[in-house]
Amino acid sequence: MKKIDGAIQFKPAKRLECFIADSEALVKEAQALRFRVFSKEMGAKLKTESEGLDYDEVDSYCDHLVVYDNVNKKIVGYTRLLNQNQAEKLGRFYSQSEFNLDQVLTLPGRFLEIGRTCVDPDYRGGAVLTTLWSALVQYALEGQFNYLLGCASITPGPSGFAVDAVYRNIDAKNIAPSSIQVTPGIPVPKELRCERDESGIPPLLKAYFRFGAVVCGEPCWDEDFNCMDLFMLLPLDQLQERYSKHYMRGYQAAANEIENTAVL
Repeated sequence: MKKIDGAIQFKPAKRLECFIADSEALVKEAQALRFRVFSKEMGAKLKTESEGLDYDEVDSYCDHLVVYDNVNKKIVGYTRLLNQNQAEKLGRFYSQSEFNLDQVLTLPGRFLEIGRTCVDPDYRGGAVLTTLWSALVQYALEGQFNYLLGCASITPGPSGFAVDAVYRNIDAKNIAPSSIQVTPGIPVPKELRCERDESGIPPLLKAYFRFGAVVCGEPCWDEDFNCMDLFMLLPLDQLQERYSKHYMRGYQAAANEIENTAVL
């Protein structure tokens, strides 16, 4: 990892580069991409709508990991990183606004939260996600974090949220033990739940499960983003071994599964 023009670089110069932005201009460009995906594409109700940006009070504490297209000179992928030290300064992890994480946070080790991940609609097809994930893994390993945590957002189907159907299809090994279960602040309302299994496990969740992540309890209803959020926890104790050509081939397969997915 090296610094070029004030930003940490994760890859040698090529078509797609991934780095942590530390300039206001790059951060605002990333927030504009978030706005286009979450507000314009997904219909989220954002308090910053008039500015054409998506940001909140958490942003100023985070590292902003961007994938940059050197040919078209623009940000095409993004995720927000809130590490243990940054969360302590903020006073919480973002996920704590939706879930009670008391049991999870008793685990020994250091946490890294990811969120607001999105990809430009013209660049969905695996390459951007592969680049983003590779840099994220490197960040986590170099920072000696023990767990990745965050939310997997699922938008409703034509009849609502097939909550029970989704959970019935999750393998037992991908369900967290009761000792680290979380509780949602706002459960998915009964009137928004549907019984019919319309699509099985969403591709996004399949990708998380490939990496060894577990679902930690019932989902939270996010009215502003019109989605239900599942709290995910990914132990990183064996990630160094997994982070190899074989591991990245597995990731590429997962990325191909979610090539048309807007967000993580």
